[in-house]
Amino acid sequence: MPQLRLALAQVNACVGDLAGNTELVLEWTRKAVEAGAHLAVFPEMVLTGYPVEDLALRVSFAEASKRALTDLARRLAEAGCGGLPVFVGYLDRDERGMRNAAAVLHGGEVVARQYKHHLPNYGVFDERRYFTPGDELDVVRLHGVEIGMVVCEDLWQDGGPIAALGAAGVDLVVSPNASPYERKKDDARLPLVARRAAEAKAPLAYVNLVGGQDELVFDGDSMVVTGTGDLLTRAPQFVEHLVVLDLDLPGGAARTEGPVDGFTVRRRTLSDDPLPAYPPLPAPAPAEPLSDEAEVWHALVTGLRDYVRKNGFRSVVLGLSGGIDSAVVAALAVDALGGDAVHCVSMPSVYSSEHSKSDARELARRTGAHYEVQPIADMVRVFVDQLGLTGLAEENVQARCRGVTLMGLSNQHGHLVLAPGNKSELAVGYSTIYGDAVGGFAPIKDVLKTLVWDLARWRNAQAEKLGELPPIPENSIAKPPSAELRPGQVDTDSLPDYELLDAVLDDYVEGDKGYRDLIAAGFAPELVDRVLRMVDRAEYKRRQYPPGTKITFKAFGRDRRLPVTSGWREG
Repeated sequence: MPQLRLALAQVNACVGDLAGNTELVLEWTRKAVEAGAHLAVFPEMVLTGYPVEDLALRVSFAEASKRALTDLARRLAEAGCGGLPVFVGYLDRDERGMRNAAAVLHGGEVVARQYKHHLPNYGVFDERRYFTPGDELDVVRLHGVEIGMVVCEDLWQDGGPIAALGAAGVDLVVSPNASPYERKKDDARLPLVARRAAEAKAPLAYVNLVGGQDELVFDGDSMVVTGTGDLLTRAPQFVEHLVVLDLDLPGGAARTEGPVDGFTVRRRTLSDDPLPAYPPLPAPAPAEPLSDEAEVWHALVTGLRDYVRKNGFRSVVLGLSGGIDSAVVAALAVDALGGDAVHCVSMPSVYSSEHSKSDARELARRTGAHYEVQPIADMVRVFVDQLGLTGLAEENVQARCRGVTLMGLSNQHGHLVLAPGNKSELAVGYSTIYGDAVGGFAPIKDVLKTLVWDLARWRNAQAEKLGELPPIPENSIAKPPSAELRPGQVDTDSLPDYELLDAVLDDYVEGDKGYRDLIAAGFAPELVDRVLRMVDRAEYKRRQYPPGTKITFKAFGRDRRLPVTSGWREG
């Protein structure tokens, strides 16, 4: 049986950084060569980063991407890597339009190209807005092995390129992906890849991006399965990683060319003769799967870290109230950036409790973050007295004084402001525009309140396992949540209990269930009516909220697009 040493490069690209991404491919190709690989595969659109969004509409960017690809082929050869075929995703443009493309680079040249066929147009994806689908499949013959390729969504959809490759005959399928993370998505990937391998009648190698890009985060989770769907190896999530695996391939695949199931199959021969037999490397063991809380925590850390660094910031600042949300955001920031890059500010008002101040100070001590106190009582008094504010207006001016304070520190010192709001609050509008909603990034924007508590407990438990001091004070986890904008205030004065609220929100926001569906699910009509009114009325606030890492199937923003002005009401 023909042998082949495969390298899958699970790497962290940055959208638009053609020079940086070129260096990334060069660096990891060198590692593949050093590992003795015969073939290296990089993720979807690694050369441009993903998603490029409306950059895809700029002819100048597409032409620059094509030049970068040609230059990369030349530089690989100059670096002594020209003998290794390298599959690289990039943005192409031809007479039919813009293309989500992948190319094979070998010997200093582009020897094969293929365009993505299935263009996703749901959730965060708008590929039909940008790209023209492809209907040609380039199969590369390497060391006597027939290698076909499917690009991301071509793997996720039934039929199409996978079925055509199965009918045409291949010995191996490689699949470059840019598949964003969402909770439990890794559970769906292995069964999917196994099904597609069986459909292609060949082993399948899946390689995915890793890293944060605006609100998206990519978790890697690259893998290789046999033609019968058995897992051979799997990469760890949320880290750059080179998977190197020796394969014994069946060889002798039929070499059908021309029209196959609506596609034109083209064959490109790089080398006919199989490799001489060689001792294979020990197969790398599949990475241990992460628990749900660990997976979410790593996603949030990755998304925050890359948003800060890729946008040129060196530090962050946030208001530290002593409550659970700001505590979790601070702990995430320290894990992402290190304590020296995190600046926490306590901004007590006349209503702030002593435990809120002490809990905030204690968290900063435990994590090594910077800490300062900026009282806002005098600022608030000026606004309240001059404008005659009472009730809710007085409460909100406190939050807005805090927002102005943080933005002032940001302007003065170059910090990125982090907004601490969670998905439950964002859903029902329990936030103050230009107050706690100010900021450049919202790390837990897609995290329901009940999950915020779960994450805090998990992070503390992990610290204890490692013999470290838990970062989040127990009192921040245990005490009833409160904005502390009036005497004795707690969140449940304005909201249902969070366990109940989150259950309704999960069905209404994530599941798109209507009023009658929620009643049928057992929720009380008055609760459903109250929550749905709050959610629908808060759309204008959500439009003005900072971006934040997506971890669910339906995050606020690109996943869920509802009009601000609407006469429709459920019920």
